[in-house]
Amino acid sequence: MFEGWDAVVLARAQFAFTMSFHIVFPAFSIGLASYLAVLEALWLWTGREVFINLFNYWLKIFAVAFGMGVVSGIVMSYQFGTNWAVFSDKAGPVIGPLMAYEVLTAFFLEAGFLGVMLFGLERVGHKLHFLATLMVAIGTLMSAFWILSANSWMQTPAGYAVNADGQFVAVDWLKVIFNPSFPYRLVHMVLAAYLTTALVVGAVGAFHLLRDAHLAGPRVMFSMAMWMATLVAPIQIIAGDRHGLNTLEHQPVKIMAMEGHFQSHPNGAPLVLFGLPDEAEAKVKYAIEIPKLGSLVLKHSFDAPLAGLDTVPRENWPPVPITFWSFRIMVGMGLLMVALGLFSLWTRWRGTLYETRLLHIFALAMGPAGFIAVLAGWFTTETGRQPFTVYGLLRTADSASPLAAPAVGSSLLAFVIVYFIVYAAGLTYLFRLMAAPPHPGEEGPSGEKPTRAAGITPAAGVVAEGSAT
Repeated sequence: MFEGWDAVVLARAQFAFTMSFHIVFPAFSIGLASYLAVLEALWLWTGREVFINLFNYWLKIFAVAFGMGVVSGIVMSYQFGTNWAVFSDKAGPVIGPLMAYEVLTAFFLEAGFLGVMLFGLERVGHKLHFLATLMVAIGTLMSAFWILSANSWMQTPAGYAVNADGQFVAVDWLKVIFNPSFPYRLVHMVLAAYLTTALVVGAVGAFHLLRDAHLAGPRVMFSMAMWMATLVAPIQIIAGDRHGLNTLEHQPVKIMAMEGHFQSHPNGAPLVLFGLPDEAEAKVKYAIEIPKLGSLVLKHSFDAPLAGLDTVPRENWPPVPITFWSFRIMVGMGLLMVALGLFSLWTRWRGTLYETRLLHIFALAMGPAGFIAVLAGWFTTETGRQPFTVYGLLRTADSASPLAAPAVGSSLLAFVIVYFIVYAAGLTYLFRLMAAPPHPGEEGPSGEKPTRAAGITPAAGVVAEGSAT
């Protein structure tokens, strides 16, 4: 069936497919774990029932999303041995320990406390349960730390040497872990996870407010989500700008592809807003651009020179159209997030946060925007690294296992069929959970209703449950 196909292209397609399914779940669970910790802390602090109702509501959703993320991650990791054996051999002495550290720290921390978090609210005491929730949230962040460190080393390798067998080996683990792009990528990804979760929470809250604007739980969750969008979206744009400057320093060819700079600009480069990149003709057709603004953004000077892809051998070009457009999709989603935050801030100032239907419709439409932005961001960074797996050192074509195209294509087809069946069922269940609003006495995964927060007097909880947070 796949005779005549390129086995490397099929292997890349398989990894891209499984990664695209996997990454949306960690992006959601990282933010949701922290949100759950905040909700439980607010419940213990104020005694307000609405917070524990929201905690139990989102805890059930977290359990499903977390499980789907773990399963998809395990399946994806097997491809290092099946489809990318040469890469595993060459880069394994560096990447392997980083992945092992993620398991030994983050995964064990999450696994050790997840059961207590899901089923122990009325069994271990509220304060100990909060500790378990906090440990799970920290575990998700630690997981992001190690995975991004490994991926960032592939983008900007440092602290390594090449041994007699052609393998990369670590000579300075601090430089390996804290490689040049890692801090920027970690901040950018964690903020993306928080925004992704906020937009989902905001969309669910908006959905229920459109039905009944007086529901306490949706009012609180919508208010909290809009605060996150208002405060974090502008910070994310600043973090993205700093990440872009770091990429210009260490991966200039990726920036050339992102910006559509086929030609060098010695006297200031334009900012290409839109257009159709044509690699064959080495130009962006029908370009809509602002003169010299590209140099201002990247070099903070209108007349700063910027090199183009004409200075790079064609065999080292990334796939420009994908990198170009995925970057613009990511930026577009970010600007819409800022607009949503500003709109919510304006309605909050006017006192109509819970009554403005246009805002609720906007927030509902923005529910998937975080996932779209995360996927577009990963497409940008991964396609922009091509044609290398270890940037500038190990080519993708030289990293694949010596497999025939039919073998790789058959496994890809099997993944597509199984993933669409399994994940369609999982997402359907998640949507069913979100379609019902949180209600007083919301039960957690254990089926038990929460009692009053430990150490809180009944009077402390006498607060208008529908008030703004």
